[in-house]
Amino acid sequence: MNDQFDAVLIGSGHNSLAAALHLAAKGWRVAVFEGADDLGGAVKTGEYTIPGFRHDWAAMNLSLFAGSAFFKAHGEELARHGCAFVPVDRPFASSFEDGSAVGVSTDLNETLTAIRAISPADAVTWQDLADRFPSEAPLLFGLLGAPMKFRALASFMFKMFRLKGLGGGLDMLRFLLSSPRLWLEESFEHPHVRAMLAAWGLHLDFAPDIAGGAMFPYLEGMAGQAFGMVIGQGGADTVTKALAAAIRARGGVVEAGVSVTRIVHADGKASGIELADGRQITARRAVIAGVSPRGLSQLTGATSPRFDTGMRQFQHAPGTMMIHLAMDGLPDWKAGDTLKRHAYVHLAPSLDQMAQTYAQAKAGLLPDAPILVVGQPTVFDPSRAPKGKHVLWLQVRMAPGRILGDAAGQIAATDWSEAAEPFAERALDILEAHAPGTRARIIARRIVTPVELEADNPNLVGGDQVCGSHHLSQHFLFRPLRGHADGSTPIANLHLTGAAVWPGAGTGAGSGFLLARKLAP
Repeated sequence: MNDQFDAVLIGSGHNSLAAALHLAAKGWRVAVFEGADDLGGAVKTGEYTIPGFRHDWAAMNLSLFAGSAFFKAHGEELARHGCAFVPVDRPFASSFEDGSAVGVSTDLNETLTAIRAISPADAVTWQDLADRFPSEAPLLFGLLGAPMKFRALASFMFKMFRLKGLGGGLDMLRFLLSSPRLWLEESFEHPHVRAMLAAWGLHLDFAPDIAGGAMFPYLEGMAGQAFGMVIGQGGADTVTKALAAAIRARGGVVEAGVSVTRIVHADGKASGIELADGRQITARRAVIAGVSPRGLSQLTGATSPRFDTGMRQFQHAPGTMMIHLAMDGLPDWKAGDTLKRHAYVHLAPSLDQMAQTYAQAKAGLLPDAPILVVGQPTVFDPSRAPKGKHVLWLQVRMAPGRILGDAAGQIAATDWSEAAEPFAERALDILEAHAPGTRARIIARRIVTPVELEADNPNLVGGDQVCGSHHLSQHFLFRPLRGHADGSTPIANLHLTGAAVWPGAGTGAGSGFLLARKLAP
């Protein structure tokens, strides 16, 4: 193999692969090296329980990828290499302990009927938000998709005040700085509607009382209403496999099972990487590291005091435990069969419970009542399981990467190897309370602890699936560090990409595509 390339990329997360494909399409010769045996980082699929049942390892929702600027540019090519999606018309719902539920469908009348049944006033609010979303979305999505420089923020502010006027602009600014609880309690009267939306904040480390988190429940709610959801046909790895195939078809190299031990640099300029097998790979134009901030420092050694300190102090969100279930049938939800028609069912009973669970996990405690995200992908994509069977995808939120104790005082173990089973049983008890008889339908299960998630993918520090908190002090211009939201580093030709870089987590390929377009417009 020729060991000289225009760009060498470390890690095969979808941001790295997206950057590699765009550069390859611009004529660059690229090589991607992945330390794990399987490509994709958090976006991969496998038979993790028993043969015939395909489970998404971490990411399941591919809506951001399907709607991304990257996919608009390269979607036709990816489709030729097998990338295919399954549309979801009922993206999410929440089940509650009293046997009730409320959910969102792309049929606005269906959503309004569900909300009106518990709060006519909230149905009016939802209708108003849905009516205004088409005019609000371009502004917000434009901000989230723009290169994060002060000029971009200034442009956003100018557009916002021009469109909304002084009063409307200030109201929007207040909304962007608000916590989920503040916005939800001001907007909706029923606690179940509030909880249904607040559950989305936890996906990005925004507990109900964290400033700056209001935007994400709003966007997920309105985007789910307007567009539904998208999952991968056969599994989320449809994206990873197509990206790798497209890169190879353009003459690029994609290797798994080979670790990078060092980024080679001298006189302030990166020139390549060193692999664990001893190979030296030269990068003529760019080394792109799809790693966590702490992981980057381990590969480079000292760079500059401010940058090194920032990478070391980069804050991660609490972890997640995954439970993959091969099922003889879907759960029989107490709230009724309507829940069997939703891709996600959140078990997140109230704003207060979510806040308490988050605080417990941040304190290193196993939460006494973890929040569950129950994914039912085979409702929409039966190819993931044998005929008549199903898979369940359970995210257990939140879970401490390092266990200091148990909030319920029942689990003595502080090592995940011993705490995994009893904590998983606690989560399944919650699921059973919402859907009696679910345990009896489990054919096989696989528990993946925060420690295992990090061992498989070092970017998921402590099981943090979003590779870093999105709190205001570590978002926008400050993700991962002021002056480096574009992925730049103090070393010339060395760039950081992935969920730790603006615009952050999710499957939208934002940081990879923004970087690739900067390098090769």
